[in-house]
Amino acid sequence: MKQILISWIGHTDLRAFAVGQAPEMRKRISELVRGDLKAPEDGKGPLNSMLGARSFDQVHLLADIPGDIAGEVVDWLDVSAELHEVRVHIPTDYREIFETSDRVMAEIVKGQGADPYALSYLLSPGTPTMAAVWVLLGKTKYPGRFYQTWQGKATETEIPFDLTLDVVPGLLREADRYFQHLAGRGPRELQGFEQIVGDSPAIRMAAGRAKKAAMRDVPVLLTGESGTGKEMFAHAIHAASHRRGKPFLAINCAALPKQLLESELFGHVKGAFTGADKSRDGAFKRADGGTLFLDEVGECDPQIQAKLLRVLQPPPGEAPSIREFTPVGASTVIRSNVRVLAATNRSLVERIRERQFREDLYYRLAVITLKLPALRDRENDAVRIAESLLDRINLDFARQEPGYKHKKLSIHAKYFVKTYTWPGNVRELYNTLLQAAVMAEGEELQVEDLHAAVPESVRDSEAKADLLARPLGEGFVLDELLASVQTHYLARAMREANGVKTRAADLLGYRNYQTLDAQLRRLNVEWESE
Repeated sequence: MKQILISWIGHTDLRAFAVGQAPEMRKRISELVRGDLKAPEDGKGPLNSMLGARSFDQVHLLADIPGDIAGEVVDWLDVSAELHEVRVHIPTDYREIFETSDRVMAEIVKGQGADPYALSYLLSPGTPTMAAVWVLLGKTKYPGRFYQTWQGKATETEIPFDLTLDVVPGLLREADRYFQHLAGRGPRELQGFEQIVGDSPAIRMAAGRAKKAAMRDVPVLLTGESGTGKEMFAHAIHAASHRRGKPFLAINCAALPKQLLESELFGHVKGAFTGADKSRDGAFKRADGGTLFLDEVGECDPQIQAKLLRVLQPPPGEAPSIREFTPVGASTVIRSNVRVLAATNRSLVERIRERQFREDLYYRLAVITLKLPALRDRENDAVRIAESLLDRINLDFARQEPGYKHKKLSIHAKYFVKTYTWPGNVRELYNTLLQAAVMAEGEELQVEDLHAAVPESVRDSEAKADLLARPLGEGFVLDELLASVQTHYLARAMREANGVKTRAADLLGYRNYQTLDAQLRRLNVEWESE
């Protein structure tokens, strides 16, 4: 992993450099440091001290000084460094320093491509504002370590908090403000998430949280109903991380028996079991440097759970992604560097209560949890997703069948897609469109084509999809129907507002929370926080 140092060239560095320089150069430096040419006590300056204490593959120096002086400072430091000449009008202006530093950091990170790297920030040079901005950037967008120098020695500075996980949520307690913070951009605006279709608040929130999780090498547990796109999100997290370009392997833990799953994960040596006619590397070895996705992890056998627990515990003093394991039938321990993502459509908490899943393994996997929304909770996304899926189906069919005429959704078919509950989520939507595209006679898919393609086991849900199409008579009571609709939206608003009635009233368009409170009591509405 490339080690990269980022720092400003500060006045103390310039004063150390000025020692022994020609009078003309000392005069120019004196103008830059406002006449203070007193050499630092250690005679070195922060940059010299840092570079003497540690070696780096890359050194990036921000310089708000003439380029020829900056170049001579680099020569004096005797290091191969990339200079970033910037113009700072007010060195204590947080906005200007932040925007300048952020722009340079974006260039540095982009220049690394898919290669893994580790950032280090030297806080000593520059103004306190510059140091504070390094902390802000190093604790959020560009994670790294922090160093300071004192009396010629460089020491790592531990900053014991995480702005994205510890500080920001506390400052943004109100759900709508925190939502706005995470959901500022749609998935297709986020690097790595371009393949995720939709722009609803629910999917924006999920993508925003996943993007933040991608920055860390810690395990992430993806939860949600079957068909919500957990593997797609796992791919996106990998693509948005510094591991992009390295292997991404997906293992379905429910699809393999215990012995085969153990071999698939950890590998085996020749003769380890019947049929093992040659040695084979497991997923933890093949994914070295990249990401391993464990789908349906809740279905793992207890013995596999115990082995996963051990491999997910990094050796003392090592990074959280360092893995040590032993292939089946071997005695030699193998080491790899793998980030683990896991997914389940079952509640692991319930599995723990049923003694079917280890609690300690759950906490190893669920360092960060990400719940993906069901399609029915992604308002207005269903039609957009359906059109995207249908485009893919059309391309596939066109490759197989010359002269194939592309299908499209009729207006009424779009309404069906929008109002149907899709209990199987995106997977069910895709299968329905695929079958309809195969069986439909015309170029335009009608409601009847989609309805016929919906699986029989879930077709009864369609009865709830369109309230305007309920048959009249034979027990139909309008007041009961309206009460059920009102109860549904009252409970939904209370869930989305986390029980804050003023916020729920605003979501429902009520002028005050007293009106909401009266309706909740009248209909005896029950709800649970999400």
